[in-house]
Amino acid sequence: MADELYEGMDEEDIAALEDKLNENEVPGVIVQNAAAGLEPDTPVYRLRLAYSNESFLAAYREELAPLAWVLVPTRYGRDLAQVIGPACCFPAEITRIERPAFEEDLAKAEYNAAQEAEAFRICKEKIGERRLEMKLVLVHYLLEEPKILFFFTAENRVDFRELVKDLVSVFRMRIELRQIGVRDESRVVGGLGVCGRGYCCNMVSDKLKPVSIKMAKDQNLSLNSIKISGPCGRLLCCLAYEHGFYSEQRKLIPQEGVKLGYDGDYWKITEVNVACGRITLTTEDGRVLQLPFCRFERGSDNKWTVKEI
Repeated sequence: MADELYEGMDEEDIAALEDKLNENEVPGVIVQNAAAGLEPDTPVYRLRLAYSNESFLAAYREELAPLAWVLVPTRYGRDLAQVIGPACCFPAEITRIERPAFEEDLAKAEYNAAQEAEAFRICKEKIGERRLEMKLVLVHYLLEEPKILFFFTAENRVDFRELVKDLVSVFRMRIELRQIGVRDESRVVGGLGVCGRGYCCNMVSDKLKPVSIKMAKDQNLSLNSIKISGPCGRLLCCLAYEHGFYSEQRKLIPQEGVKLGYDGDYWKITEVNVACGRITLTTEDGRVLQLPFCRFERGSDNKWTVKEI
């Protein structure tokens, strides 16, 4: 039942699985607003940053083929992104594609990928030497700037000033460390969820929505931290995807605790199963009855009744 708690945890403990506002900083998120000055018929494309698996919209005056590589501005500098396909909307928040990628751009990106693996090893070694409480997630060389990005997760704020000095002495270029959330880590790294399919944040949508315990309660899910949390340690993304359906359905049916007359007796609704489309009623003497949603109707006085067959 929805109010059942996992052994050894109370509701306050499970609340720690909820998302905190402004917790996640998405790697590479586009901040440029380039909609002004664009013609209404300018083609718009959905692009993806390969290193962070983040998608965004960008405009370009010419036609681009799916899977083509292009050069775009990001919050960290100009970089490569891959075209997923055309987009059917023209939002206010949009960036402009500078140009299609050249062969030398792709060759440099391939070279950088090999360098990133070595940079990851070195940074992880330095973190261990400094005994810093942080987990390195991702290393990325910008294509057109002498700068390396290091993304990490940590429970608390980390003083990494000495680590930056160590890395600058090794790589001799600009170093930027960015702390990201655990959901962003899952989106970047990928993997299989409890359902046996790829993480929603990695395979379905990279737009992370805050997930709350209320969503689990509205769906009559057991508040078992193992069952309602993902590998990232936070509440499952699918709770947010399905919450809209449950919210709309509950507006059309009576809720737990409602009492009504049926078959010459008084019944109380003890459970509403939205997924199965059935409502459970009980009487004071312990009799139990299950009826489909279609058997219930609300009168002009806002009271619920059971329709006769």
